[in-house]
Amino acid sequence: MAFDPSIAQSNLPNAKAILTAAASFAATVLLLRSIANDLLPSEFREYFYDGIRTIFSRFSSQLTMVVDEMDGLGPNQIYEAAEIYLATKISPSTARLKVSKPEKEDNITTAVERNEEVVDTFNGVKFHWVLVCEQVQRENFHNPRSPYRSVIRSFELCFHKKHREMVLKSYLPHILHQAKELKQQTKTLKIYTFDYQNMYGSISDLWIPTNLDHPSTFEKLAMDSEIKHFILNDLERFVKRKKYYEKVGKAWKRGYLLYGPPGTGKSSLIAAMANYLKFDVYDLELTGVECNSDLRKLLMGIANRSILVVEDIDCSVEFQDRDSEKDEEEDPSTSRRRRLVTLSGLLNFIDGLWSSCGDERIIIFTTNHKEKLDPALLRPGRMDVHIHMSYCTPCGFRVLASNYHGIENHRLFGEIEGLIPGAKVTPAEVAEQLLKGEESDNSLMDLIEFLKVKTRENEEGGEKEEKEGKENGRVASTEK
Repeated sequence: MAFDPSIAQSNLPNAKAILTAAASFAATVLLLRSIANDLLPSEFREYFYDGIRTIFSRFSSQLTMVVDEMDGLGPNQIYEAAEIYLATKISPSTARLKVSKPEKEDNITTAVERNEEVVDTFNGVKFHWVLVCEQVQRENFHNPRSPYRSVIRSFELCFHKKHREMVLKSYLPHILHQAKELKQQTKTLKIYTFDYQNMYGSISDLWIPTNLDHPSTFEKLAMDSEIKHFILNDLERFVKRKKYYEKVGKAWKRGYLLYGPPGTGKSSLIAAMANYLKFDVYDLELTGVECNSDLRKLLMGIANRSILVVEDIDCSVEFQDRDSEKDEEEDPSTSRRRRLVTLSGLLNFIDGLWSSCGDERIIIFTTNHKEKLDPALLRPGRMDVHIHMSYCTPCGFRVLASNYHGIENHRLFGEIEGLIPGAKVTPAEVAEQLLKGEESDNSLMDLIEFLKVKTRENEEGGEKEEKEGKENGRVASTEK
């Protein structure tokens, strides 16, 4: 179709009329707004603006959802999630960003600055976000002459009205889930110890945090590869089975027992688990807990997605047996003993009603003497996984050699691996020998001498025990 200049010229006055009308309307709106700001009280201005917005909204296909920072007196979870989520959606062309670093955190974080728009796409639909900050002046009730200014923050989410159900049922839940994962990945790990002086104060003040900077990872652990793979798979399966635990009616928790001689890497394994899962660690010293009610209160103060550690469970507290507990209830004179943590109190702490006060928790007990533990503590549901932390193995030695000297193979490895089983040394002892020398050849030679000495000591100790056993047998025979 050919271009007709006469038609274009005839439409030109219509276009000019439309533009003139639009400009006149916009000028009228600005004039009315100026008059409203000058003449109307603040309460009436709000009604005036709301009326204008209502008129425009009737002719618009867009819907705006407002996500306030506060929900009553508490924080709004959707606002917090949106703040974390949108930080990953900021365009490279964004002109202004908000940067912060909390005092006790390691990471520098970026966030959306006020009035900056962020466009996100979900299921092929574009969503427009804007951070709105409103300065509100309030009066100090204690001193009316000293007003202070506060900021009310909110996100405005704009999209087509037809996507309202999708936003509520899919998009916002997606943001909540993604923000949870992002926060977990970037968090600075903490280790907590309880403060008994605040035992009768607020639950939030029971645990004192400090940064957990332990560098242990599963790659650096001097353990057999099969055990490491088993633990990793077990942890992965645990964190992914929330729906399964709900289905079978169990609290979402997992219990581990780490047992073996001192120096076999129990603490390093706990740190590796925390670093792998990005879980905070709560170190519970049972000797500082006076009674079962205090134990329950401490449990309520533990956050979700955390590891609770009770070290040396066999010697950290003297548990009473169940008959003794029954006698205490019948005899009022034993009120002092009733303040101790009892076996039944600990069992209820692990898998009773109080154990369900939280989700996604791992409870780890450590001991050097598994045989000293009450059988009631060892059954599944309380200590689900028993991991024997053994003496150093040839596989563990190779990991240590790689960690300390960066070598994967050496001509002396064969001799060392032949000596390790009979030497019965812990990974900590092998690590100490490797740490002494800077040259790998000299360090490995020193390790060989150390292993030979330990082997002779074990052989002499075995012969001595055998001799004492024979002598004890002869004595018993003579008494008969």
